[in-house]
Amino acid sequence: MTLRYPASDHSAATGFAANRLNRLSEHRDDDGFVAAQRSDAARRAVAFADDLIVVREAGGAATILLPREEADTLGVDWEASVLLGRDEAGPVFAAPIKAPEGGPYSLHNLRPLAMEGTVTPHELGIAAQGRGLVGWHMRHGFCANCGAPTVMAQAGFRRDCGRCGAHHFPRTDPVVIMLAIRGERCLLGRQTRFVTGMYSALAGFMEPGETIEAAVRREIWEEAGVEVGRVAYHASQPWPFPSSLMIGCFAEALTTKIDRQDAELEDARWFSRGDILPMLERRHATHAAPPAIAIAHHLLRAYAIHGEPVITTTTSDALFA
Repeated sequence: MTLRYPASDHSAATGFAANRLNRLSEHRDDDGFVAAQRSDAARRAVAFADDLIVVREAGGAATILLPREEADTLGVDWEASVLLGRDEAGPVFAAPIKAPEGGPYSLHNLRPLAMEGTVTPHELGIAAQGRGLVGWHMRHGFCANCGAPTVMAQAGFRRDCGRCGAHHFPRTDPVVIMLAIRGERCLLGRQTRFVTGMYSALAGFMEPGETIEAAVRREIWEEAGVEVGRVAYHASQPWPFPSSLMIGCFAEALTTKIDRQDAELEDARWFSRGDILPMLERRHATHAAPPAIAIAHHLLRAYAIHGEPVITTTTSDALFA
């Protein structure tokens, strides 16, 4: 089975989200099945040198999916690689390697690679999955419970401790990213690292014991001093830096006065809905918005087109009516 996405799936339009692999999660405990994938002649690998991904460029085309022969040449250890899943062409693995020397290979940071559009959305989704898992294995070679070395298990989706028997699983860190709306205006902020004129939706990590809605309200208050009522989910995006899930929401702003509670933002301000499409399309006189690989871009585009109705009445509203 290869995964397909309905047209109504807003998340599939974001960068790193169009991963069509069948992840084969029900087979990860089947050693015979996993071994068969590792010996499949059609196997391919996504290779990483530290945090950079290996890209092969030839004949004007670029790919991150390296066929078996090339992966062998680059030093991929199939037994120590992570089985990401299968697509129509066969199984796909992720593995760390030493930086390649010469040939048609180059090393890339995933963020600019996604912005350049030189590899397909499907491959970018695979890259995000592979980078998160390879990075996790590199950082978790020892048991957090007793300190003993751990070994790979479940086709690379678990590490086991031989001393205390603890199982360790990859983590995904949830991040809320939200567009606060007040009628024909939306709240955007900028950090010092942004390029000149760039503004984006506010964002922050969720904390233990916190709902998505509570995190949205807390982060908007901390960063801009704006109070929020209703919160509506819109879409999500895997963000492999190193392994986060961006949870995109719209928020109903109850106040408009900006009073930044912390120093995370360089600036925060309200923008007219009419400003947003020119900012997204890089034709605004002074300001710009994030590119299409970012979920903030899609939140802003939905608001620019549909306005405040993107926040709909929920069951909880009816309960308190």
